[in-house]
Amino acid sequence: MTGNYLTLLEESLQNKLQVMEEVQQYNQRQQELFQSEEADIDRFDEYVEEKGKLIEKLNALDNGFEALYAQVAEELKGNREKYKDQIKRLQELVTKVMDSSVAIQAQEARNKKLVEDFFRKEREGIRAGRKSSKAAYDYYKSMNRSSVVLPQFLDSKK
Repeated sequence: MTGNYLTLLEESLQNKLQVMEEVQQYNQRQQELFQSEEADIDRFDEYVEEKGKLIEKLNALDNGFEALYAQVAEELKGNREKYKDQIKRLQELVTKVMDSSVAIQAQEARNKKLVEDFFRKEREGIRAGRKSSKAAYDYYKSMNRSSVVLPQFLDSKK
């Protein structure tokens, strides 16, 4: 029976790796999006939404893994030698999951910086636009209030 549980644990870790790979792909797309000249915010929102669904899936896989492991843990302590090969495969998969997790965190940190840089540039552009609009508006107001008489020609021949 424990062998079946170990197989389920192994499948759970493999599923987790697959989902983590999808998260990495979305991170890569986000990076490419913000490194391009024109970032599409709607597409960015779609990517964030899809990654949110994948993270929920990861959490469900984690919860299932932990529950299953809790059932098997006592049996494994007494019979480690019997399940040595499966335990070794599980350890390798856990290492891959941890490596993937670190890679995702690094991607997320890079993407966060790209997004912050993008929005900082956008705010600066808006601020500059406001300043130039205000300058033009102030000029327009001052010109309307001025009592400058435009040159007029006077015909002196009668």
